[in-house]
Amino acid sequence: MSSGNNVLCQEDTIIVRKAHIDDVPAMAELINSYGRQGIMLARSRHQLYQFIRDFVVAENEQGRIIGCGALSIVWSDLCEIRSLAVQDGWLGKGVGGLMVRALAREAQQLGVSRVFALTYRVGFFEHLGFHQVPHAELPHKIWGDCLNCPKYPNCDEVALMMQLDAEHKENN
Repeated sequence: MSSGNNVLCQEDTIIVRKAHIDDVPAMAELINSYGRQGIMLARSRHQLYQFIRDFVVAENEQGRIIGCGALSIVWSDLCEIRSLAVQDGWLGKGVGGLMVRALAREAQQLGVSRVFALTYRVGFFEHLGFHQVPHAELPHKIWGDCLNCPKYPNCDEVALMMQLDAEHKENN
């Protein structure tokens, strides 16, 4: 297991921590396995190294990377949870939820009030408190990233949003 100084959360034998440089090969394989299926944008190792500070990883008790995800700041009040991927054998065991909650806490700590995701896994995000929104509610995302996406302008992913400041007030 990794040292505790960068652990964001732990549940049973799974920890979520900030990603390290040496995690990139496992992250690339995980993300790009979904990319090959057409259900996630593939990421080059260069992109992962470049944005490593945005990423968290989920690690099992043997220290194996079983999930990853990133928090990307889009605007002063808006972050995106992206590249959220979990190893097949760990799907449905709470790994994705642990990472989303850790990333949402990080967004709150930064002072951001909303997070969104573009996904095909609508039920997963709704279970975590997200609600569907029209893509038009994400103008900064559309002009910042979507123009470079091979699916633009015919994005078939669902946009989901979570308001963080209301959740934060409830938890304090």
